[in-house]
Amino acid sequence: MTAWKEYQDKNKDRFLSELLDLLRIPSVSARSEHKEDMNKCAEAVKASLIKAGVDKAEIYPTEGHPVVYGEKIIDKNKPTVLVYGHYDVQPPDPLELWHSGPFEPVIKDGKIFARGSADDKGQFYMHVKAFETLIQTNTLPTNVKFIIEGEEEIGSPNLATFLKSHKDLLKADVILISDTSMLGLDKPSIDIGVRGLSYIQVEVTGPDRDLHSGVYGGAVANPITILAKMIASCHDENNHITIPGFYDDVLEVSPDERALLAKAPFDEAEYKKDLGVKALWGEKGYSTNERTGIRPTLELNGIWGGYTGEGSKTVLPSKASAKISARLVPNQSSKKITEKLLNYFKQIAPPGVTVKAEEHHGGEPYMTPIDSKAYQSAAKAIQATFGKDPIPMRGGGSIPICAIFEQVLGIKIVFMGFGLDSDNLHSPNEKFDLANFYKGIETIPYFHKYFAD
Repeated sequence: MTAWKEYQDKNKDRFLSELLDLLRIPSVSARSEHKEDMNKCAEAVKASLIKAGVDKAEIYPTEGHPVVYGEKIIDKNKPTVLVYGHYDVQPPDPLELWHSGPFEPVIKDGKIFARGSADDKGQFYMHVKAFETLIQTNTLPTNVKFIIEGEEEIGSPNLATFLKSHKDLLKADVILISDTSMLGLDKPSIDIGVRGLSYIQVEVTGPDRDLHSGVYGGAVANPITILAKMIASCHDENNHITIPGFYDDVLEVSPDERALLAKAPFDEAEYKKDLGVKALWGEKGYSTNERTGIRPTLELNGIWGGYTGEGSKTVLPSKASAKISARLVPNQSSKKITEKLLNYFKQIAPPGVTVKAEEHHGGEPYMTPIDSKAYQSAAKAIQATFGKDPIPMRGGGSIPICAIFEQVLGIKIVFMGFGLDSDNLHSPNEKFDLANFYKGIETIPYFHKYFAD
């Protein structure tokens, strides 16, 4: 047993207890009522970095929620690893679907159930504990810097400004991120890219007030009906997105990469069973893994209007609204796609209604070169603890700050995610397997070792 593993096994209960304390803080960045919770969580992250062994830790205010920074510089001639993570979490709604309180962590069947357990408190905390392991065993081979932000779940609106203002502070040789997933402990993988994001909100207004649906129905356009038709028009019979120019800049994936992706184990029956669906849906001509990795998508994230309370109320509503997002692939620009989405909904509006469409946030797609030293170090680290070479995969989610990191700091990113696609990210009953949490802590030190070699 290595000194690393011995230290980790001896302290694993404490590692878990500390993570559970962090998960109890309701650090929901999207809600103003949680501002104090955000500050409390930032303080807790700073304290955890100091406890782990950084020489310097500071909380930097922004126009939104603060950024936590920490560093340990052992030798300026050695390579520097910048670890990125986020302490903010998604809103827990709908609360009634949780089996336990979203901020009252429960361990059941070897899994931690809590909001933020996998996205991203549990995953960035693996790095804190891996760093502590290296410090306590006197084996740290690299300089390490941490940047843990509080606005990832709302599009990181203030992080670019922070990066531009602190270029010297954040100088590094690689950025290491664990905010992605792998296929499983029995089939490890590494994401070589994440998709970009374009997020808009559409509001359709008909009459200037809610109307009696008997008196006016059939004579006045119903905003819910109109909005539903507009949304339905965004896909054709092959589930291909119909918005003009949407695919113009899509970088088509080579047959070789599609063949590599097809080697990833995939059990369609198990996939459907896990999701509780009887059939899969998506763009014709592509496999499920391709639809969620190499192809762009357009999804309806929320829709509301009219009366939704208990009982019945026969109204023809004045307004109807929807939140809509597109996931983007390499070469697509979130700015261009957002403009196309906004223009599309405004242009197809029929007479009798008005449309207000506005942008929420966006981000660019990002790809990691698999021939880079950073990726090879991550792959060797996985091989060292899993006994298997990882499969390179394309992640379906988005980390909007990735492209900005490279643009502002000029540093490449490598992803080392230890979550699972089945972790219910952004959903009720989010969970993180204890085995994955501990495996991450075991594996990350090897990345530092191989990157320093």
